[in-house]
This record gives sequence, structure tokens and C-alpha cells, in this order.
Amino acid sequence: MTNPIPLHSRHRSVLPDWLALYYDRPLELTHGEGRHVWDADGNRYLDFFGGILTTMTAHALPEVTKAVSEQAGRIIHSSTLYLNRPMIELAERVSALSGIPDARVFFTTSGTEANDTALLLATTYRRSNQILAMRNSYHGRSFSTVSITGNRGWSPTSLSPLQTYYVHGAVRTRGPFAHLDDTAFTAAAVADLEDVLGQARGGVAALIAEPIQGVGGFTSPPDGLYGAFREVLDRHGILWISDEVQTGWGRTGEHFWGWQAHAQNGPPDIITFAKGIGNGMSIGGVVARAEVMNCLDSNSISTFGGSPVTMAAGVANLAYLLEHDLQGNARRVGGLLLERLRAIAATVPAVREVRGRGLMAGLELTKPGTDQADPDAAAAVLEAARAGGLLLGKGGSHNTSVLRIAPPLSLTVAEAEEGAEILAEALRSLN
Repeated sequence: MTNPIPLHSRHRSVLPDWLALYYDRPLELTHGEGRHVWDADGNRYLDFFGGILTTMTAHALPEVTKAVSEQAGRIIHSSTLYLNRPMIELAERVSALSGIPDARVFFTTSGTEANDTALLLATTYRRSNQILAMRNSYHGRSFSTVSITGNRGWSPTSLSPLQTYYVHGAVRTRGPFAHLDDTAFTAAAVADLEDVLGQARGGVAALIAEPIQGVGGFTSPPDGLYGAFREVLDRHGILWISDEVQTGWGRTGEHFWGWQAHAQNGPPDIITFAKGIGNGMSIGGVVARAEVMNCLDSNSISTFGGSPVTMAAGVANLAYLLEHDLQGNARRVGGLLLERLRAIAATVPAVREVRGRGLMAGLELTKPGTDQADPDAAAAVLEAARAGGLLLGKGGSHNTSVLRIAPPLSLTVAEAEEGAEILAEALRSLN
């Protein structure tokens, strides 16, 4: 018998108040196909957020659902205490793609857990609990990752197991360096890094940075900034952790990993990943050079990280992405979509900036004629886009409101045009 109490009321009665829901009338999504999803009322939506950048290739991708079904029919779970063929196969592929020499891979169940593991490795390897992080950053919701998150809206406690120093440079068009050209901006950020290191006591363990900040509103520094940071880090023996939870797997179009826009001084010491690799299955992970990964001197396992079912999904999903050149599609279709969004934004005073790369675009909304964030406008556009059949995301720092666009990487030109037109109508409703 169907429970007569509305699902939203049931949600509120048993789940935490701080568990965010989109929309005045929250959606129950029941199924998806390709770049579209359907709700419990039968409404169809073009999905421009992909489960927070997680449905990377397509909803109900046959190659992935087949791999999951076949593996589930054999064995669902074993843990890392036993040899696991799908896990080894995916690790081999990820290691080869990482750009890190002599790389080792450890799988987790989420990006939060991946970043937590990276912090464990870096602090153990360096024998230090001091971490450099970027202002406006987001790295997860665990106790350790919240403590290195530089975005107030996603950091519920000041208590921390780590001593964190925040560095400028991840937000190009706001802050004290925004008026500088790219070369001067990078030089100023490097000088700020040097100054911050002057405040640290002892050896800092690592810098962790998102090449493009996700929750922070798809902000990014000039190309090469983290490579310039790397020169400073190397002088001090400090590790570089690239948080690729949202930027990995070709989403930016120009590169397979976000760090490759900053590669002039080599790859990171550690890469963390999650989201898109599983196409909705729970996969996170860490890639690190062997001496860093192997620095732990006690036993460890992962009960659910590297599950045979999720690993089979990852192998199939990564194969599909590479065989169909979805990175190239993100570059081509994403470039067209960004051009279309910039043309639309030129007619809407509330849009301060359109930014992004590939199929990772952000529209920052402000009160017209000012730099003041307008979260009400962002909420209104989100609702209007939904009414038009388009799902978007939101983000931003303490002083910004950003619409986030990150559809599956198989998005077609026609779907990009359709989504842009729906968004245009939603934005014009603000005028």
C-alpha cells in the first residue's frame, strides 16, 4: 500500500535539517536516459547538473548497466582482503592515465574519503599536520576535509585536526588581485604563498587545490598558477595534491585532468578523484607516487572501496569515455555552449560573468550594476529553468551566487542549444 504522507514530509521527519534540497517543491527523480531524467509526476528534464557532476557519460548508459548487472550476478562484495580483478584493471588504467610516474591507486567510496586519504598520506609522509588550502575551496564533508574547506557556507565547524593556512589565487575576478593581468596576478599569488609559508611553524605537509573550484562556483586561476606554486613547494619539500573530484576525466575539454593546465613543473604528487568515473556508482580514489602511497606503516583495508560492482562500472564507463572521445565532445560542444551563454548574458544585467571550460560552466549573478551577490536571483532562475524543463546547479562563495552547468559529456549540439534557450528564458524573467 502506498504511504499517503507526501515524500517531502517523510524526508523532513527522518533526515537532518541541514541536508539540502533544491526547489520550493523538491523533485523525486525516478529514471533517466541519455541526458534526460523524469520525475515522479512524469515530467521530463534536460539534465545540466548530472547528479553534481557525477553522471559523466549518460544516464542508463547500456555499457555501464550491463557491466553492473553481470558483475552483480557473479559476486557483489568481497573487500580488499581478496584479489579483485575489476579493481586491479581499473587501477591499471587510472595509473597509466594519471601522469604520475610509478603511480599507485587506492579506491574509496567518495571524493570526501579520497581527500581524507590524501591528507592522511601527506601528513604521514611529511610528519606534519599543516596544510595549505585555497580560499573559497571545498573538499568534502568529513571532519578533516571540512577543516581545509575555505568556503564558509560548507564549513560548519572551526574545530579541526589540522592547522590550515589559506592562500590567494583560485578566484580570478574577485579579491585583491582581480585588477592585475594574468602574469601579475600569478606573481602576486606566488608572493602571497611565500608570505603564508613565513607564518607556518615547521614543514608544511601539502597544498591541496581544485584546478577549477566546484562548489565555489567554477572559479579558476590563470593557467600555470599551480605550476608556479610548485616551484615554491618543491623548495620546501611540500607535496601538491590536485583535487580532481570535479575536474577529472576530460570534463574541461582542453585537458584530461585539470592539473594539466598547470603542468610546466610536472604532475602533482597526489591526485584525488571521484564522481564521474563511476557514472553514478560510488567510486572515489587517490593516485600517488609509490613512495608517498606506501608511507603508511600499519595495516589498512577498505571494506567497500574497490567493490567488484563499482569497479566493473568504472572500467566500462572509462572505456566508453575514451572510445567515444567524450573529452573532445566536451571541448567542442562545451565551447559552443559557452559562446551561446555569453551571448545570452550580454542581454541580462544580472549576469556578472560567464566562466568555465568544456562542459563546466558558471554564471555568476549579482544585483545589476553592482558586485553584490544575488542569491534570490539564482534561486529564481533555478526555479524558472525547472519549469522550462532544465535542471541546473548552484554554488558560490560567501559573497557570490553562481548557476552551475555540468551536463553529461555526451551532450549533443541540439541539446546544448535547447538548454541554452531554456536558460535564456529563465534569465530574462529577472528583467
